[in-house]
Amino acid sequence: MNKAIFWSNMRIALILFCLLIVFPRIVNSQNRPAADSVISNAEAVTVDTVNYKMHSAHKATLYSMILPGLGQGYNKKYWKIPIIYAGFGVFAYFITFNNNEYKKWREAYIYAIENPDGDVPPINDYYEKYGYDSNILREQKDYYRRNRDLSYILAGLWYLLNVVDAAVDAHLMTWDVDEDLSIRIEPEFYQPVYGFKPGGGIRLSLKF
Repeated sequence: MNKAIFWSNMRIALILFCLLIVFPRIVNSQNRPAADSVISNAEAVTVDTVNYKMHSAHKATLYSMILPGLGQGYNKKYWKIPIIYAGFGVFAYFITFNNNEYKKWREAYIYAIENPDGDVPPINDYYEKYGYDSNILREQKDYYRRNRDLSYILAGLWYLLNVVDAAVDAHLMTWDVDEDLSIRIEPEFYQPVYGFKPGGGIRLSLKF
């Protein structure tokens, strides 16, 4: 059962990662507007230089370290802020739930150890159902403790992802993508050479 919870947490983290990092990169690369032909090359270089000096990746990183989502706000990616806090909300829920369950099972386990004869009133529902076997109480206690600790680790990784996303976005704001950038995939066939059989493959061509 703990494996099912682990993979459930990992799927949630992967979905949030795609919403925060992968999907915006794909959309931005497809919807990037063409440069204004009226602006001269000299003016474009000047504007890019000014933007580079004004927008600091160091500030974006520092802001997200101080307060998650603040770096995204500095990068003007305001729509990412609710996703970040939704992720923290999910992990907070798992931490709270598993911690509460851990405390209940731990309480029942300690109570069962201190009263091996079982001739005492039940301290909670778990002791009432499984007080006859302290091993069950111990296994469930350890199970929810591991899940709680795993949720803490995933929440920490989500915090680091928030910082990395702010830093990467800040760097990409001054990264120029050539309009001639293109990729081409086509099949490739090879003629037999020195007795070898003919073969095939895929050719990947990148133009920039």
